[in-house]
Amino acid sequence: MLYALARKLVRGFFRLFFRLRVEGVEHIPEEGSAIICCNHISNIDPPLVGCSIPRKVHFMAKEELFRIPLLKSLIRALGAFPVRRGAGDRQALKHSIQLLGEGKLLVIFPEGTRVKDGRESKVHSGAAYIALKANAPIVPAAIVGPIKMFRPLRVVFGPPVHPSLYADKKINTQTAAEMIEAVMAEIRRIRREHG
Repeated sequence: MLYALARKLVRGFFRLFFRLRVEGVEHIPEEGSAIICCNHISNIDPPLVGCSIPRKVHFMAKEELFRIPLLKSLIRALGAFPVRRGAGDRQALKHSIQLLGEGKLLVIFPEGTRVKDGRESKVHSGAAYIALKANAPIVPAAIVGPIKMFRPLRVVFGPPVHPSLYADKKINTQTAAEMIEAVMAEIRRIRREHG
């Protein structure tokens, strides 16, 4: 109930002040698990992407946010769970696979940190590794447009990248790197075509 209300309010805010348009929602499964992978350009990306998806989503959020008492309770209620950045967090990995096993949606920003438009960034392959382990598709998503009030802003979802494409390969860092590169190539394509 809290999530549905928050989603409605946040989406209304973005539509009013950022002229938000959402495209490609048909690529998100109506039920069952998937990972949504998106470019990361601002602090407001998690609520922006979350309110663009018709189902409840779960996010990894930096563990520092969970040290703030009131914020901790709120973001947990809104589907966030902690991750330690800069090192492999086995607990976050295990929790992600568990969520996907329960047929839920997970949003991950593979760049790990905010990257300004047009700049190259290091991409982490953790999302692909989780997708391969959980046998869940990755739906590429792109935030297109500047995060400026009253300027058009779009969230566009592309066709899923399925782990079955890598079924003949071992689940390891190399395969995960290949899969995440395919996802990032699709995100770049979306941004070129819709930018």
